[in-house]
Amino acid sequence: MLSVLFYLLIAYFESNMTIISKYKYALLGLTPLVPSGVSANSSIEKSEQPNILLVLCDDLGYNDVGFNGSTDIKTPHLDRLAKNGAICTSAYVAHPFSGPSRASLMSGRYPHCIGTPYNLPEHGIEPNTGVPSNEPFISDVLQKAGYFTSAIGKWHLGSSNQYHPNSRGFDDFYGFLGGGHMYFPEQYKKMYGQQVKNGNKHISGYLKPLEHNKKQTVETDYLTDELSQKAVKIIKESAGRDTPFFMYLAYNAPHTPLEATEKDMNEFLCIRDKDRRTYAAMVYAVDRGVGEIVKALKETGQFENTLIVFLSDNGGDFDHGANNYPLKGTKGDSWEGGFRVPMFWHWPAHIAPKSIIDYPMTSLDLFPTFTKLANAELPVGKVVDGLDIMSVLKGEKRPTDDRVIYVIRHREGYNDVSARRGDWKIVRMGNEPWQLFNITDDKGEHKNLSGRFPERLKSMVEETRKWTQTHVKPLWVYSQKDEELWNSGELPDYKATFEVDKLVLPPQKWQIVK
Repeated sequence: MLSVLFYLLIAYFESNMTIISKYKYALLGLTPLVPSGVSANSSIEKSEQPNILLVLCDDLGYNDVGFNGSTDIKTPHLDRLAKNGAICTSAYVAHPFSGPSRASLMSGRYPHCIGTPYNLPEHGIEPNTGVPSNEPFISDVLQKAGYFTSAIGKWHLGSSNQYHPNSRGFDDFYGFLGGGHMYFPEQYKKMYGQQVKNGNKHISGYLKPLEHNKKQTVETDYLTDELSQKAVKIIKESAGRDTPFFMYLAYNAPHTPLEATEKDMNEFLCIRDKDRRTYAAMVYAVDRGVGEIVKALKETGQFENTLIVFLSDNGGDFDHGANNYPLKGTKGDSWEGGFRVPMFWHWPAHIAPKSIIDYPMTSLDLFPTFTKLANAELPVGKVVDGLDIMSVLKGEKRPTDDRVIYVIRHREGYNDVSARRGDWKIVRMGNEPWQLFNITDDKGEHKNLSGRFPERLKSMVEETRKWTQTHVKPLWVYSQKDEELWNSGELPDYKATFEVDKLVLPPQKWQIVK
């Protein structure tokens, strides 16, 4: 009878606490009860798998969260998590635009190496285009490792069945498949209904109803709140499962259209510029949602063993309210402001609070880091371009100080390029010559040091050129002109791009549909 009581006590604590030491049974002097067909060791390993919550914002500026220095946008819930975890001040994504950045985050590959360096056309709702299904996503890996996987919000990686989230390792999907969406259901539903009534077969994805596992939903709340509520619901449901969860919560805020609730707008009456005030209110809505999610994690006893990673898909768009200070540039640039993003990692008892990490890291690192934490295995033949960075986040040994973080944005007839190794960064924008910066001392890229260190510049440019030899022809492009240039070999014009000794003017620009 006493033995049975001990087992009941153990079951009670396991259902109400997130982390129970793997030595709990030994301390009690008991042998754990193990279901038929499951070993005691596998049970222990399973209990050690953390929940993983990946929160992604869309076009969030580097300086638009309190933990990165914002003075006019309030983000108390995000700031609290960041303060109690690791703030990563040199975090990058693999492309300064949404679609390619998300493709790299999910696949662990540079988008140029898998044919996805452009945004999907028509907001990502073309039926036969998407990130190649032979590139396993991190969701595939975690799903096979026993995780319940969910994706909420913006997808932008393909809409037909083979590219749909439910076909890419996600057990549950709630959101929209394209590259953006309006925020108020009472507005976009009316516009969508009118389009249907008019017989329009090519309706913008910004207007279409959201879906839940391929079935249309009936949403009623401001979109950011709707996505947060769905996340809370899944977190509460996950408390009753025997498996850990991986949640990919991809807010489309603060991406255009700039739309916010009046209540949130009233929090920022001190901001005079309307776009900035609306943008601030949109970020505030995200922060409020994260606060509700943290509350749900704590109420269900899952907070302590949940790794929370927060970042943006690319730099902020300063034409639509964002602030990337102290960085130079905006969304789409190879300047720092285009692809250096706010990021923090929070995991109690594993990542020390008040950690400030300036080690250069990239969204490509999420794939191998999550895989290792989950005790998962990479699929046979799977290539990843990132590193397992958990040792850095824990304040331990750096995996390397020698790697290079690249970004290339193709324009019609030329390329914007940059590469960073340690303290040094090279960059070429448009018809500008190559420049060299000590990016640790000069985050704003004000002091070009190429004249002082010409050999360093040439060496890094040549290394970047060699990296581009791993690139493949894109699976889709923005225009017929793009297609013609790629087929002719003129784009990307790498020969001209990687000239260091002379300035090569690019061909005439054509308008690019973003």
